[in-house]
Amino acid sequence: MRNNFMNITNKSTSALKMKTLFGFVRLIVMLGICLFGPAWSFDFWQAWVYLIVFYGSVVMITIYLWKKDPKLLERRVERGPGAEKEKTQKIIQLFLLILFCAILIIPSFDHRFGWSDVPVYIVIAGDMLVVLGYFLIFLVFRENPFAAATIQVSADQKVITTGPYSIVRHPMYAAGLIMFSGTPPALGSWWGLLILVPIMLVIIWRLLEEEKFLSENLPGYKEYCQKVRYRLIPLLW
Repeated sequence: MRNNFMNITNKSTSALKMKTLFGFVRLIVMLGICLFGPAWSFDFWQAWVYLIVFYGSVVMITIYLWKKDPKLLERRVERGPGAEKEKTQKIIQLFLLILFCAILIIPSFDHRFGWSDVPVYIVIAGDMLVVLGYFLIFLVFRENPFAAATIQVSADQKVITTGPYSIVRHPMYAAGLIMFSGTPPALGSWWGLLILVPIMLVIIWRLLEEEKFLSENLPGYKEYCQKVRYRLIPLLW
């Protein structure tokens, strides 16, 4: 029986490794196409720095989850429109995917045609916002082992009220907005900032749907909403 258990565990670990690796390669390819395709050049230093910052953050968080919380890592690799069960969430995820590509593609065209003149210190500040966003995501993962990439409630799930969840109800979405806000300037583009408006609207749509779902399916969530007033931005909303 012990050997059977070990075989099942090894198979699960191997499957998680393959899913994680496939997701990482897919992300590399997608970002590479979005950043260098429209630019029609690899002579785009802002994009190279952004990729180092972006992938460096992703790799460090992935290593942390692999060592400390592989179950959460498994919840995170199941993502995208196809992973969602509700039709509304499939649509929301599709919109977010399109907008994520757009916030990379517009700066790429911007670089090609020279629409923006962004100072180096602003580019660096943009990269720092990306790092800050990922650091906040790390804090969320450290605090919440149920932070799946899809909207769901696990059998043993409980309401998390500590750490960043004591400040806003959706700290991961807040972190995502910070990361998205830093992306266009990090890529040397002012025009890319226009995408922030639809991104924010779609994120608000998603979190409102998520709150409705959790209020109906997660015991204690309604009380948590009464305790923590702000959804996304402290002192504002």
